[in-house]
Amino acid sequence: MKLPLYRQWLFLLILTAGFLCTPAGEVYAQQADTVKKVSPSKSKKIFYGMASFYANKFNGRKTATGEIFSQGKLTCACNVLPLGTWIKVTNLRNGRSAIVKVNDRLHPKMKRIVDLTRAAAVKLGYISSGLTRVKIEVLGKKAPNS
Repeated sequence: MKLPLYRQWLFLLILTAGFLCTPAGEVYAQQADTVKKVSPSKSKKIFYGMASFYANKFNGRKTATGEIFSQGKLTCACNVLPLGTWIKVTNLRNGRSAIVKVNDRLHPKMKRIVDLTRAAAVKLGYISSGLTRVKIEVLGKKAPNS
């Protein structure tokens, strides 16, 4: 179900307000479906949580950034990080990782930290299980050299 445009904007406004209210230098990490603050001296911008992957019905739809969603791209939906952020996602069960760009948002009630494209999920090796525990390392706004 797609939210009406005014609700999408309201959600984006609330999400942005949360980032603006976070004191500078403080980093938060999600572990076991709770958000845990990490001290600034140790901050490496690392988050932990559950990852899933998109259903095929989203193929061809617009993402929160306006890009057209494709299961073949290395992108993801995340409510914790700003749009356009590049992240390294590591499957904690097998150690495999992928670098993806945040270009969409999850449903506000979703407890998962990230929803990846099928291409990224294949790279991480969890297609058969559907869900996996992951570590997310923030790389920044600039595209990493791959």
